[in-house]
Amino acid sequence: MAFHRHTGPGSSYTVGTMSERFDCHYCRDPLHGKKYVQKEGRHCCVKCFEKFCANTCTECKKPIGADSKELHFKNRYWHDNCFRCFKCYTSLVNEPFMLRENNKVWCSNCTATEDAPRCKGCFKPIIAGDQNVEYKKMVWHKDCFTCSQCRQVIGSGSFFPKGDEFYCVSCHEHKFAKTCAKCKNPITSGGLTYQEKPWHSECFICSNCKKPLGGKRFTPVEDDFYCVECYKECVAKKCAGCKNPITAGFGRGTSVVNYEDESWHDYCFKCTKCARGLANKRFVCHNGKIYCAECPKRL
Repeated sequence: MAFHRHTGPGSSYTVGTMSERFDCHYCRDPLHGKKYVQKEGRHCCVKCFEKFCANTCTECKKPIGADSKELHFKNRYWHDNCFRCFKCYTSLVNEPFMLRENNKVWCSNCTATEDAPRCKGCFKPIIAGDQNVEYKKMVWHKDCFTCSQCRQVIGSGSFFPKGDEFYCVSCHEHKFAKTCAKCKNPITSGGLTYQEKPWHSECFICSNCKKPLGGKRFTPVEDDFYCVECYKECVAKKCAGCKNPITAGFGRGTSVVNYEDESWHDYCFKCTKCARGLANKRFVCHNGKIYCAECPKRL
């Protein structure tokens, strides 16, 4: 009697050629001189073995015959030529594998690809070693992380998120940033507001000395701005009495007396002879000088 043995969980049996007189346990046909299978102490013909005893291949659902090579893992069985990666169809005989859902076997490469995070841009897997960009639990291939406006690759550069969109610095400036009232360029950071108009801090300066006016007192004159000192020096009228500039907050008052082409502080507008204050009072101009109504009579 010649035979060979198959072993495995739930599948131990012996295949051989019968030289003694036995009948098949199932169909009762004589086995003398025929190929047979012995399993659990019972002898059966090859046909009955496949019908009643053989394990079913997990992949093709057909019985694994006595002459077939059988692989088993965790009470599951395959023909050797059915034991292939579900994804790439590579044979996994003598190769590392993973048993996944629906009893499908996967090779290690396809398992790594399937479990890898998906790029938010192209939806393809990001494999270990790929350059990528992460933001708020989302991930992109580096070349897939592009500006929503110009479509240029942002990669690892600076960007501005707006809802589900992302913008490079240049596109964000032109699309969303406020424009300076003076230079008309975008204000990307800082800046200030005057009369509901935005300005770069470096653009909001004194028209004369060019010093920044942010947070400081200044005086607007038409489309120009002057710091206190430059306004006094370059713009403000000079008092015909004390020769100092007439500015708000300067000296003891801010009221101005104008007569012909000259101006005075109200407290400087007084009689040349008796020094009586003449603001809002009658006065007389004699030889270019200011007098009260009484003093010219005494000259």
